[in-house]
Amino acid sequence: MRSRLRQSPSPASDSMRQVMFGIHHNALAYAMTTLGAGMMNSIFSFYYVKLFLNKYKISEGAFHQSQVVYMIWNAVNDPLFGYIQDNSRVPCFSKRRLSILYGAPFYALTFLLAWFPWRSYEAGDWLSGVHLIVTLCAFDGMLTFVLLAQCALFAEISTHHENRLTLIKYNQVASLIGSSSVLFCGLVSENMDNFANFQSFAVVVALLACTCMLYTGFQSTSPYDCLASKATNKAGQRDGAALSLSSVFCMTKQILTQKDFVLFVSMNFFQVFLLAFCNNFTMIFAEHLIPQNVLPSFVKSIMYGAGFICPQLLVLSSQNLLRTLGYYRVILFTFYVEAGAAAVMFLLGPQHYYILALFLTGNMVLIQASFSLFNLPLADIIDADLYKHKRSTPLSSMVFGTNALFTKPAQSLAPMLVVGILNQVGYEKLKDIAAVSDKGSLQELHDVMFYLVCLVPVCVAALQILAWTPYSIRESHTVDAKYIET
Repeated sequence: MRSRLRQSPSPASDSMRQVMFGIHHNALAYAMTTLGAGMMNSIFSFYYVKLFLNKYKISEGAFHQSQVVYMIWNAVNDPLFGYIQDNSRVPCFSKRRLSILYGAPFYALTFLLAWFPWRSYEAGDWLSGVHLIVTLCAFDGMLTFVLLAQCALFAEISTHHENRLTLIKYNQVASLIGSSSVLFCGLVSENMDNFANFQSFAVVVALLACTCMLYTGFQSTSPYDCLASKATNKAGQRDGAALSLSSVFCMTKQILTQKDFVLFVSMNFFQVFLLAFCNNFTMIFAEHLIPQNVLPSFVKSIMYGAGFICPQLLVLSSQNLLRTLGYYRVILFTFYVEAGAAAVMFLLGPQHYYILALFLTGNMVLIQASFSLFNLPLADIIDADLYKHKRSTPLSSMVFGTNALFTKPAQSLAPMLVVGILNQVGYEKLKDIAAVSDKGSLQELHDVMFYLVCLVPVCVAALQILAWTPYSIRESHTVDAKYIET
């Protein structure tokens, strides 16, 4: 549902006018959580699979079990926290900045869980499986609690497309700096070969990240926080029935009946799958498919870092495109580029090592860059829901949480499927390339890896094109605001 009405500035847009020395202070406060989360999430997603498979030597069965538990928890906690944050009367839940403020220290602590083994693990040790389950569930729980509040801030700080692009710009600068943690971590720890250095670096990252998110908690502002406080003080405005199951189902049904939301979620599921595929396995694929004498460890560290840093540069450089073409066309174009590049790589073959390295890095960059724009369509969907159902405040956290309910399982499906396929051709026994004597088996493993590298992006991009093409909110970049704020 879209309205092309223009109106005078509103409280939501006023919050973006706090400018001193050319800096939007509310945008800066918003982006500081991205900086902190980016430092931790980049390292966690890039290293945890390799850590548990290669260093902790977790069994395939325990790995799959932990991913199943994680998939269930990952899907449930987003809508649960989303509903609580949108409907709770407790300030630390209902106020976005307080959710970030109180959640930040626990988020940083859960980040450290993975990097410190609970004992010296033997191959197939059951405790390493428990360690992975606890790590994944605890880290994702706190990530969800903090970042859902931040996502809600994005939609609530302003309804104007230009202001949202300003938030995107600040967000991408913060993400650019935060994502560089992978580069420096690789250099400091020699791609995790020096594990003591890796652990020390992780502790420093956790402290810095917590500090950044605390800044958001103290400095960010949202007009809807003020409205929520006034509403809470009115007798009878919200009672215990607000958290009833019937209201949960009613609002969820209203969200799910939006055609554009369903189309977006379908497309986003495949994007999350592809992002997890790249983040978790690019290092493993590069180590096997690109010989050490072609690209030494130092160069590969730069390559991995570029895969996390360059997406932000790409998004920052595409601001004019987003203003003129809108996010719909930009996102659709990236799907065609991803499929085309993967098809060309498949035709060239795995023997072109430098082109393969460029493709692996470029694929990560393009997938992450397009994913960075997804707050824009979700914010438009929140606007449409607010206007359609005449709500007093937007269901920002619920929309983001319901989206995550259907898309987050892809984060577990990707590693489960890929590890299962690789172990079918002996990856569990062929992890250490230098110690392998059976070159025939190693070549078979490398062939399968190359097929995965090329065919997964082609197939996923084709499905995304089918899902995204009918999406109808395409012109929001030409409209100042989609509904009249009260």
